[in-house]
Amino acid sequence: MKFTILDDHREVAVDAQLSDDGSVLMPISEVPAALGWERKPQGWCRGDICIPARVAEGVERDGGLVDLAAFAALVDRPYAAVPDRGVAAVGASAAERASALAEGEAPDFELRDLEGTAHRLSDLHGRKVALVFWASWCGCRYDLPEWERQHSALSPEGFSVVSVAIDRRPGDAAPWIREAAATHPALIDADGTVADRYQVLNVPTVVWIDERGRIARPNDTQFATDLFRSLSGLDSARAMAALRRWVRTDDSGLTADDVAAHAPQVTAAHQQARTEAALALWLHRAGHPVEAAEHFAEAERLAPEDVTIWRGSMPLLGTDPMGDEYFKRREALTDAGIPIYRPLPDWQGTPGE
Repeated sequence: MKFTILDDHREVAVDAQLSDDGSVLMPISEVPAALGWERKPQGWCRGDICIPARVAEGVERDGGLVDLAAFAALVDRPYAAVPDRGVAAVGASAAERASALAEGEAPDFELRDLEGTAHRLSDLHGRKVALVFWASWCGCRYDLPEWERQHSALSPEGFSVVSVAIDRRPGDAAPWIREAAATHPALIDADGTVADRYQVLNVPTVVWIDERGRIARPNDTQFATDLFRSLSGLDSARAMAALRRWVRTDDSGLTADDVAAHAPQVTAAHQQARTEAALALWLHRAGHPVEAAEHFAEAERLAPEDVTIWRGSMPLLGTDPMGDEYFKRREALTDAGIPIYRPLPDWQGTPGE
């Protein structure tokens, strides 16, 4: 049967079969294209990394087949599947995500704007960048015009805003981008690929990236206006003053050690939740809402602190993301000691600098 594998948000079609116990079995010959590993005499290899054949014995089956779930476990990657629907998701491991962020390089990516034009983060090397994650279901949507003003005002000084809407339906973000008359790259991360790479747990989240493509200030809750200051308790004037100071003087308010210390923490539960959410999104788009809701619920159970997953799924599931259900869940997180907003240490200096 034809089977769809979601490999870290990349969709690959393979030939596979189901065993009597419901395991997904795929030909060894299909693994390199689907998952990037190749069977060699010494074992399973990807680049210079090899897992010895004796260690990998449990993943191979008679007839030149591989048990997909067992293989994912072997290479330390989260796995979720609905075999009867012909789909399985294999996410990125916590170690892989944590290692990439700990190195301090801003993960590169390519996303499209409303017109379908592709933009790469690396195209902006040589300029400072504020990578602004937002969504139509967040009050931060009203900040987009102010981010555009910051982009226009500071662009001559070697600065760019790149906004990334994490809406699962691009049409939800479109009116807000058009209303802001965005001239900056206003991109849409409908599959959650970039939010995963940067470990975004809620919006707004802003990451500052320097001219060399290195993270100068990691995931930070920053508002560009005070419209929702009563909820967030955050001062937008201080944030925008600090942004201008960084652009003009290179002072990000954090040392290199601070940047490393405040890199997002990645756990296996986070990555399993993101894998469940990726599977749920595929199921929803394929017209299987019941199964989609089940996997969104599992993702929320695994990582309730990841607001982007459960609040981001609300529009798909027919729940108002700004209604009573949202505030009920928000209150539950607060009661459990789980922060909604995650601002970094206070800015150095004072507003107006």
